[in-house]
Amino acid sequence: MSLISTESSPSLSLIENGGGSERRTAELSRSNRRTVQNLSATSLMRKRSDLKLISRVRWEFMKRMLTNLQEVLLGTKLFLLFPAVPLAVVAHRYGYPRAWVFALSLLGLIPLAERISFLTEQIAFHTGPTVGGLMNATCGNATEMIIAILAVGQRKMRIVKLSLLGSILSNLLLVLGTSLFFGGLSNLRKHQSFDRRQGEMNCILLFLALLCHTLPMMLRFATEAAGGTATNATNVLVVHPTRSEDGSDVLVLSRASSFLMLFAYLAFLIFHLFSSRITPPPPPQREEEEDDVYDDNVSDKEEEEAVIGMWSAILWLITMTLLVALLSDYLVSTIQDAADSWGLSVAFIGIILLPIVGNAAEHAGAVIFAFRNKLDITLGIALGSATQIALFVVPVTVLVAWAMGIEMDLNFNLLETACLALSILVTSFTLQDGTSNYMKGLVLLLCYIVIAVCFFVCNSPSVAAETITTYHTLTERFVMFTNKSCNTLGA
Repeated sequence: MSLISTESSPSLSLIENGGGSERRTAELSRSNRRTVQNLSATSLMRKRSDLKLISRVRWEFMKRMLTNLQEVLLGTKLFLLFPAVPLAVVAHRYGYPRAWVFALSLLGLIPLAERISFLTEQIAFHTGPTVGGLMNATCGNATEMIIAILAVGQRKMRIVKLSLLGSILSNLLLVLGTSLFFGGLSNLRKHQSFDRRQGEMNCILLFLALLCHTLPMMLRFATEAAGGTATNATNVLVVHPTRSEDGSDVLVLSRASSFLMLFAYLAFLIFHLFSSRITPPPPPQREEEEDDVYDDNVSDKEEEEAVIGMWSAILWLITMTLLVALLSDYLVSTIQDAADSWGLSVAFIGIILLPIVGNAAEHAGAVIFAFRNKLDITLGIALGSATQIALFVVPVTVLVAWAMGIEMDLNFNLLETACLALSILVTSFTLQDGTSNYMKGLVLLLCYIVIAVCFFVCNSPSVAAETITTYHTLTERFVMFTNKSCNTLGA
């Protein structure tokens, strides 16, 4: 999750809230001490810890350790899902059905992903808003990145592409659609508006990512149409090779595009963390709308502070990341067995189930903020996360695969790329006027349901079938090369 675009500096806080009034000026001193992480989705998942029993402990070291355990493990409303983590390890160790391992790993990732965001926020309290914003931008979608890199290591490229694409689609259509729908129903008598410049910036970046995804696919189609095979008079297969016969041009284009996408994301961070304070604020809102903006019970009425120390947060962050890596490894290795056991396609699990469960905490936070008519924060969660995955996680995965000597390109196939393009277009049109209502959210939700049904009925190739197809492709190329050599020697 990335909330950089909502409140990365005091001036951005003024921009979000409409700027100009004495009340807003009075809030500036308090907003100087607040970072973007104070209004994140994880603050909604937190529950207050009762430290009365711990305060009776005499030894300071033991008291500090118990406080950290209380805040990290029991300080979330999702703590009931933590037992799924050891259960997944036990199920994998003692050979339980692999579908069970997949389901338990999926459930265990929900609280772990939320705790990683929480620990990143705790570190940000100690490092300041700028460093905290950069950490949030880097670790906001750590779960998706870990799953993708582990899948790359196992050469399951289709799972990598499906999970990343599903994360983008779920943020654009499911999270944003649910937020606008329920937010509109709960605020029927209120005017719902947001700073549309935030949506415009994210949509422009998403269109850039779409271009980088579309061109490798178009290049593959163009080179395949230009090449071909034929037989001569002696019925010997003659190859008419193209310069991109082995897909090298697509790989080169994908890797170059990945560097450009990372550069664009870096510029995006610099703009919002340093340069956006020179942007003029939007026109002031009506007075009753200003009351709605400040009428929330999350963390505006009391100032949040760090509940654990910096080094403790770093150690816990490393521990949670290792657990996420372990469960992600189980997840990737058992996804095919789960698909066969449940009668679902790998595409449906990768595009629909993984993103929904993996980011459940952030998704719930976006909906709750929409209920409270804080649409700028909702857009920061949904669009910010989609932009981060498209411009940061995807290119990093391509470059990591390159470093590992594994070929991965940005060609996500025709159906997947078409769904991505249409989703970005619908989202862009939905946000272009800076207002919201439940009908817009309903349309986004219906678009997501149509895509889910499409991949549910789509008999996409499994991982094993993909491996077999790759083997047959390499065999055909070897035969074509042999016939080409024989044809040259005969001539």
